[in-house]
Amino acid sequence: MAFRKKAALVLAYKPDILVIPECEHPDRLKFPEECPNPTDMLWIGSNPSKGLGIFSYGRFRLKAHDRHNKRLKIILPVTVTGPDGDFNLLAIWAHNPQDKDGRYVEQVWKALRYYDKFLSHPRTILAGDFNSNTIWDRPRRVGNHTDVVLKLEKKGIKSAYHVHHRQMQGSEAHPTLYMYRHLDKPYHIDYCFLSADLVKRLKSVEIGAYEDWMPFSDHVPVMATFRKTYRRKPVNSEL
Repeated sequence: MAFRKKAALVLAYKPDILVIPECEHPDRLKFPEECPNPTDMLWIGSNPSKGLGIFSYGRFRLKAHDRHNKRLKIILPVTVTGPDGDFNLLAIWAHNPQDKDGRYVEQVWKALRYYDKFLSHPRTILAGDFNSNTIWDRPRRVGNHTDVVLKLEKKGIKSAYHVHHRQMQGSEAHPTLYMYRHLDKPYHIDYCFLSADLVKRLKSVEIGAYEDWMPFSDHVPVMATFRKTYRRKPVNSEL
């Protein structure tokens, strides 16, 4: 929350694309003078204090897909165009208390099914707060975290962190959430999943350190960096 107060910390890393869960509405975003303004932005949500923000910098442009399913809160399909190639981005904050089927990872599971063709693009990224981990899988429940991971793997889409750091789902060495900002309550619930084409171009994945970020948030950032070696191709607009 209150991204405007933390923007300088994040922008120090000079990102191209930001996915910010629990982001306030753009009308409330008054960035400090030292912060560059985004070149493009999208926002969805019903609470002006806590929605999902997507920001781009440089020559990247964002466009919400026409067939955005508003019942899948708060998940947004975005087509991204940029100087080093175009790709599809599914920006995620898995949080919908009104859904009787499940408020967290179940939202991601439904999105994978609805946006199946969108996620079949050869350059695809899913990024954000999934609010899930294999350790919380519910037996005999379809649509848990493991189901999500396996369904994505069938499309050749894998977690950037797990590939780069050679980690197993559920046994992550680097938490992304410290519940109530307690060091003894660490969990890995934020992800960046990549299609095979982008995995090949993955340069590094950094997880923010507890001591650097806990004064500002109970989450730490997941930062994926890519080698800029691929040609620009048109984005597939079908879902």
